[in-house]
Amino acid sequence: MITSISGPPDGGPFWLTFFGERESYGFLPEFPRGRPAYNEAMNKRSLSVVDRLIAELDTALRVVAAPARPAKPSPAADLEPADLNDTERAEAAALMRVNHAGEIAAQALYRGQAAVTRDPELREALLEAADDEYDHLAWCADRVHELGSRTSLLAPAWYAGAFAIGAVAGFGGDRQSLGFLVETERQVAEHLEGHLQRLPPTDTRSRRIVEHMREDEIGHGQDAADRGAAALPPLIRRVMRASAKVMTSVAHRI
Repeated sequence: MITSISGPPDGGPFWLTFFGERESYGFLPEFPRGRPAYNEAMNKRSLSVVDRLIAELDTALRVVAAPARPAKPSPAADLEPADLNDTERAEAAALMRVNHAGEIAAQALYRGQAAVTRDPELREALLEAADDEYDHLAWCADRVHELGSRTSLLAPAWYAGAFAIGAVAGFGGDRQSLGFLVETERQVAEHLEGHLQRLPPTDTRSRRIVEHMREDEIGHGQDAADRGAAALPPLIRRVMRASAKVMTSVAHRI
């Protein structure tokens, strides 16, 4: 029975521990800053089922537990921090925590879809979109901490649930998977627009990050539509919206 997995976060040998006996298993290369191991490994060689499971577990642990390192600097890096009162700071932190939880889910959603598609070109497009979301993840986490708060305690649940949803959508076929992606990005863009209405006007750092994220989400949705996405039934869209409302309401507080 595997009882633990250990290894350096930036690449190198890693080990599986079987009932207390550590055995060297393989070698994880060092990957470019901001691009999780799974994304690169998926495109370098054909992976066995065991390889894929280990790579997915590694990525999930990095996303939910390790500090995110963006490939691109935060769009708010050149802005001075605003002088917010306690109420404004608390609300901004809660909104950015919700956004961070959404980016956790986005990582898992794209990976769930990439894991089941048989189209290499689509898989690469999904993983490239996940790279953008990984930058968003890091920017949101940094901003939450700048505001003196923490990210959601339920990150593992957001990741697991979104990965399952992405995989189920992917099993429906590529056009349906792309349709799910289009609708997801449309709802996310609406959600971010709502946050721009709620963030304190003087919190220019949070606002700049959210504006940039919204532009990226619109671009991802348009790319999916251009690839031949199928329209989703109204019932599925309503279920997606209700599920997102549950996540955002909970992440706002926990």
